[in-house]
Amino acid sequence: MRLLPALLLAVSLVAAEKSAVFPKVGPKPVGPYTPGVLANGVLYVSGQGARDANNQFAPTFEGQTRQCIENVKAIVEGGGLTLADIVYSQVYLADMKNYAVMDRIWKEYFPGAGPVRAVLGVKRMPTETPVEINAVATKKTLDRVYIPGLYANTPAEAMELLRKAVPDLGNLVFLNVYVTPDLGLADMNKAYAPLFAAGDAPARASLVVNELPNGARIAITGVAVKDRKDRRIVRPRNMAPSRTSSPCVWAGDTLYCSAKSGFIPGPNSGIYAPTVELQVRQTMRNLLDGLEEAGLNFSHCTQANVYVDDLAEFGKMNGIYGSFFPQVPPTRTTVQPLAPVERKEGPNGTWPMLEQVSVVAVRPSVQ
Repeated sequence: MRLLPALLLAVSLVAAEKSAVFPKVGPKPVGPYTPGVLANGVLYVSGQGARDANNQFAPTFEGQTRQCIENVKAIVEGGGLTLADIVYSQVYLADMKNYAVMDRIWKEYFPGAGPVRAVLGVKRMPTETPVEINAVATKKTLDRVYIPGLYANTPAEAMELLRKAVPDLGNLVFLNVYVTPDLGLADMNKAYAPLFAAGDAPARASLVVNELPNGARIAITGVAVKDRKDRRIVRPRNMAPSRTSSPCVWAGDTLYCSAKSGFIPGPNSGIYAPTVELQVRQTMRNLLDGLEEAGLNFSHCTQANVYVDDLAEFGKMNGIYGSFFPQVPPTRTTVQPLAPVERKEGPNGTWPMLEQVSVVAVRPSVQ
């Protein structure tokens, strides 16, 4: 459903310089998210699947990839930009065997160096799309740089690649750290945590995903500031300093918040909710703690990534998630990284994690 002009005006009064972008043609949103959000000159594009405006798939993966990029293009052009203005993108594939085809079509649309990109293989995506692509686009000269997908087979190799990409690790703002099931996050953290002092780590989303390109076991991508004076840590009082992630980190006017789950913070921290609805509600509460500590709220959010254990519960998740964004919700990418976990109560009444959400928020510029 398109937003009425009066509603857009009301939103602009809440979060100045944040506006919704809808393409002239394209598939309708399948959840509480906005196709594109423009804030302070930067356009965030929701993850786009491969269905066309008639909700149909092309018969081949090549055609599906083209349609996916065309859907991104329609939103970018709706925001007054072009594909050449895209500075960062993530590509999600349901089958990594399609990587070569996707990459060939990608290079047709993005000749030359193209935007910074990371590619992941996940178990499932909304509408059963085989490929999903999101993007960030701008004509501005940014105070930050996007880190391309760094692929490695061992934690030590991954850390070396990160040091080469960002020699001053103190400039790191946000990192996505992905590992395959045969490695696991605990092994990754043993190499990762020593890089940072407690309380000075970048914000982070840490995920086990189905596959990575070319048999890699680790992928790292993210954002760093060009000048460390533009970076500032935000940590609510109920969160202890950590060597692996900070709750939120400023990069100039943009706040990057770590992926949160439905955990209860404190000395007996853990996930005590058995359903996805209850976990999402606690997740959003945890995210709000970081936003409010930074002087923001959900109306300032421009982008979100939602990771769910089982897309069969897509509607249940949307019902709770959407209630936190009554006006213009942020753009969103939703994926199911792995097959669902066994839902069994653990020690002390804890339950498996069923979802994670990370957000990006923008502080309105001073007029």
